[in-house]
Amino acid sequence: MKKYRIFGVISTVCIVLSVLYSFVGSSQIPTSRVLLSTNPPLERILPFEAEAEKPQSPVTLTLQAVDAAGKSLTNAKINLQILTPPRNPWLTTDFPIVEGTKLLQMNANAPDGKLEIQQMLPIRGNYQLLVKVSPLVANTFTAYEQTLNLNVHENPIKYKYFVVIAAILLSLGLLGGWVIGGQEELQQGEIAPQSVRLLLSALTVVAIVTLLVINISAEVAEAHGSEHHSTSTETIAPSSQKSQGLEINLGGDKNATVGKLANLALQVKDTATGQPITDVALQVKAIATEHNLTVFDYKGIPDEQGKLTWLEQFFDGSPHKIEVEATPLRGSSRQFTPVKVAQEVEVEAIAPPIYIRLIGLFYFTAFVGIGMAIGLLIQHRRKPQARTN
Repeated sequence: MKKYRIFGVISTVCIVLSVLYSFVGSSQIPTSRVLLSTNPPLERILPFEAEAEKPQSPVTLTLQAVDAAGKSLTNAKINLQILTPPRNPWLTTDFPIVEGTKLLQMNANAPDGKLEIQQMLPIRGNYQLLVKVSPLVANTFTAYEQTLNLNVHENPIKYKYFVVIAAILLSLGLLGGWVIGGQEELQQGEIAPQSVRLLLSALTVVAIVTLLVINISAEVAEAHGSEHHSTSTETIAPSSQKSQGLEINLGGDKNATVGKLANLALQVKDTATGQPITDVALQVKAIATEHNLTVFDYKGIPDEQGKLTWLEQFFDGSPHKIEVEATPLRGSSRQFTPVKVAQEVEVEAIAPPIYIRLIGLFYFTAFVGIGMAIGLLIQHRRKPQARTN
């Protein structure tokens, strides 16, 4: 019996060890994957700032599909989706409508397994990049998917502004609590002491001035926007061109909304035969015309049908221009001078929901209330000492 028991224990131990070894070994088996690199480096990436002193450049995202041995895959098709950070109603960003939405979706042919784009990242937080890699030639490799994370930190200057505003609000609350806490006795016919009445009058004047400043700024901004649209005389290339044997058509949505994707498509054909052309290089740019700022840039080739399609969100709420330049590939028999097509896209801005503004108002009121409570507490402790003295 002892021999059977010992044999059973040894068998159990061997089974457990084999399971553990297979689990550890399988987790260490290299698989095909996508490598992500950014320029600038991840720690230096900042979200979009419309009023930045220096013109911002979009972030360069490079995706490289490699096999289990780390060798670059060839003749791959890469599908990329960029998801913005999820919503957080208590700590909103500069573009709350953009939170929890899809920023970009595109299919790209990658002969060398590389997809490189330049994309402006509008808000702070953790972006998700959903990548699907499949072969252009059947059975050359197994298709796979991967989710990559890209964490964008908030601009440090925002924290400085927050500290300054919080200090001002706390100081105002402290002053109010100090005045109210040290109020004199009521005179006959008075509703409140003179110091309290002066404080409330001053706060009323400040509130009126603040409302006037906000309304005047909004009117000036709206007038500036209307002037910008009406005085814009910049000539852009047509959305369709026939030149040097090429026919290029740029189509898609001409009206977009913040928070939603706009469909855009490009078709390249031979003017003589009507057949799709694939041996051309296409450089696509999305430019915010109000600031003349490039928010998206991609250089690639059309698919086997001579098409390039993508879905893009215009988060800024200002008019954009889609610009495409076709150039001959190096070593191609088809040579021609660059051909440009362009299309304007009107973008409808969406105001933040009312609850987000109320949350911001709650925070401001809370700072004032905390300061007032501190002022009242100081006066409350100060009065018994004054009476004793």
